[in-house]
Amino acid sequence: MNLWLRLLHLIIASFFRARLDPVKDVSRLSFRVWPHDLDTSLHMNNGRYWTLMDLGRTDIMIRSGLWRPVLRHGWVPVVSAGQIRFRRDLRPFQPFTLETRILTWSEGHVVIEHRLISQAGDGRPALNAIALVRAGLYDRKAKAFVPLERLLSEIGVEAQPPAAAPEVEAFLQAEETLKRAA
Repeated sequence: MNLWLRLLHLIIASFFRARLDPVKDVSRLSFRVWPHDLDTSLHMNNGRYWTLMDLGRTDIMIRSGLWRPVLRHGWVPVVSAGQIRFRRDLRPFQPFTLETRILTWSEGHVVIEHRLISQAGDGRPALNAIALVRAGLYDRKAKAFVPLERLLSEIGVEAQPPAAAPEVEAFLQAEETLKRAA
């Protein structure tokens, strides 16, 4: 139930937060580790990171206006791949920020970066985890993924995909290799 409450809070709060440019801006959401987020080691459960990242992607969709054409056309968001690197654990009641941004895109897929950041003992920002996600919007009628250019044009944004950083290229190559192996 806690994730439904977090989602409801996110939707309501989005009406009072600044609009985002999905190509240039970073979504920042503040959270706290609650007891129901913990695993038996008493730090945030690995699976909870992925679930909270869903909220980061949802925030970009809502605050940029991308949700309107998605709902109008009945497109379905699909995550096809993800990779995460855990750096520091998140402990009970610890506050942290989830940063989400679109890095690049090709064809019908986008690559999104998620960063979970807390405050270190000396007050400086500390990276707790970083993840890359490959996702897209699936058009069930056309039985194909929607090109991001089409989605962006529906909200009046024209943009070219930024060049992929080496770590993004490696992530995409690993994903393609795994896809061929299956």
